[in-house]
Amino acid sequence: MKYIFEVTVKEGYTAEDYADAWVRASELIQQAPGARGTRLHRKIGDPNTLIAIASWDSKAARDAMEDGKNPRIAEIIRSAAPFVEIRPLGEFDEPEWVVLPPGYEEN
Repeated sequence: MKYIFEVTVKEGYTAEDYADAWVRASELIQQAPGARGTRLHRKIGDPNTLIAIASWDSKAARDAMEDGKNPRIAEIIRSAAPFVEIRPLGEFDEPEWVVLPPGYEEN
């Protein structure tokens, strides 16, 4: 399952500042059962818009991590919150099947 959200960085803060908080929180989040990695991408032509993708074994695994309320994770998120706007794009199931062009390997 993928949890995807858009991050808009406010003036006076940088994407690199947010990325620092993202890495610190992700290092802790990735210790949770079912965590499968995170990615942060910058929008082409707009360095203050990012897309975040967190991969999980299941929605239940992600929900369990959220319910655990790790205070260290919460503090990192709170420290960055005044400087960004977060817009959840949704939770997506893994595809039942994937069609790839010949010779292409999925990352």
